Amino acid sequence: MKHPLKPVLLSALLLCMTAAVSMADDEMPELPAELQSTFDALPAEKREYLIEEGEGFAGTWEKLFVRLRGKTATEVEAFVDAMQYLEDASKFNPETDMASIPLNTEAEDFNGWKLMNPRALATQREPGPINLSYYAQGGRGGIQTFANAPVAIYPEDLVAGDVEVAIVGAPLDMGTYYRGQKFGPQAMRTGYYHGGNDMATMVNPSKVLSIVDYGDIAIDNMSSELSVHHVRERVAEIARTGAIPFIVGGDHSLEYPDIAGLADVHGKGSFGVVHFDSHFDAGKGQAHYITHGQPVYRAIKEGHVKGENFIQVGLRGPWPGAWGFEWMRNNGMRYHPMAEVEKKGWKAVMEDALREAREGTEKLFISFDVDVLDPAFVPGTGTPVPGGLTMREAIPIVRALCTESEMIGFEIVELDPLLDNTYRSALNANYIMHACLTGIAMRKTGITDGSYLSELSTEDKQPRAGKRALKDGDAEEIDPDYGRPQR
Repeated sequence: MKHPLKPVLLSALLLCMTAAVSMADDEMPELPAELQSTFDALPAEKREYLIEEGEGFAGTWEKLFVRLRGKTATEVEAFVDAMQYLEDASKFNPETDMASIPLNTEAEDFNGWKLMNPRALATQREPGPINLSYYAQGGRGGIQTFANAPVAIYPEDLVAGDVEVAIVGAPLDMGTYYRGQKFGPQAMRTGYYHGGNDMATMVNPSKVLSIVDYGDIAIDNMSSELSVHHVRERVAEIARTGAIPFIVGGDHSLEYPDIAGLADVHGKGSFGVVHFDSHFDAGKGQAHYITHGQPVYRAIKEGHVKGENFIQVGLRGPWPGAWGFEWMRNNGMRYHPMAEVEKKGWKAVMEDALREAREGTEKLFISFDVDVLDPAFVPGTGTPVPGGLTMREAIPIVRALCTESEMIGFEIVELDPLLDNTYRSALNANYIMHACLTGIAMRKTGITDGSYLSELSTEDKQPRAGKRALKDGDAEEIDPDYGRPQR
């Protein structure tokens, strides 16, 4: 999940406590009279420590006062000593802790996991996408691929095929506490729905765009830190050919290398990000620099994307607290939690998000965590939060964003098929990806209005259309013997 709060046990004295980063900034209220004497009896430095840290350890001042009520000065001092012990013991100790995890640099295959197969050792062929289907119509046999698309293996294939969208799997799940996201790419490849016509717009992205399945990026599932750097290299590799990388995860740690890889090609701060998620993923201060709860902070911290060009949509649940929203405000970020949807309505929130995505830059990257959707639609995710977006809400806004923006990348992450004994999680994930592909295809055909809907699929024009067809001979003729053997 995306939760940086760690349970800290204060022996028998404390409840589970939040991490110091989440402590409230409220000043201590007036001390209850029954605690005044024990408080005054504390040594000055311990009294000051209790004032500074007490609320964060207990949760609220009121809870702290309840914990201290009835204790002697000696017991209160022991309470403070225990607090200080936990804070000190939680810190890095160079005498007992490893500053980094050593790797065996003598291993002959140290980089073997991510080496690209040299062309001289590969099957010799002309560069270009490879159609893997045995059948002329495709999609009903052969080897299953993303969007039933041909396969590309090397960057030369993308260039030779004038590929516009390269869908690539990134089966990483070491950044989360609930394993299984690494099977997300497999589930979306083999899922029920793979593309085709979008009825709302009557646009078929597979016919309009050159799309390929670019395989899976190699992942060292012993190390997220090693893996994300390779993901960054591969995302940049796709972007340099002019194709738009569509990354299928994998956990949300991927947002950091995906954004960084695009920044390596398009330039730091040159594009905006719309982040669909029930969590804001800007955690910090943990032992690991990258988890699925920290990619936003790292992307902002390293300057790959500007705060004012980062938009959050769908936040809800217990994280972040006030400190997280203050951090977003301080960094110029825009956010649209589900609480805002309750307050303003989805239509107003959607309009604001679409408008903000076009401000500052025309280029856009979308990060779509499937847990932004209500668990009724995607039970297959490690950190579900009730009260999320419906598919009816998500599809139009994703399609509109990809229609109205110059898309440079898209990711869909946190699909964990092991947690869903039905097919609907992968089904809905594919529909979200297809919505973005549809938007890009619409833009290519000259449609730049994200609210566009086809007249054909939204207006039946009756009875006028039926009467005209009858007159022109276009209506079906009645045949009582239809479907019967010829006599």
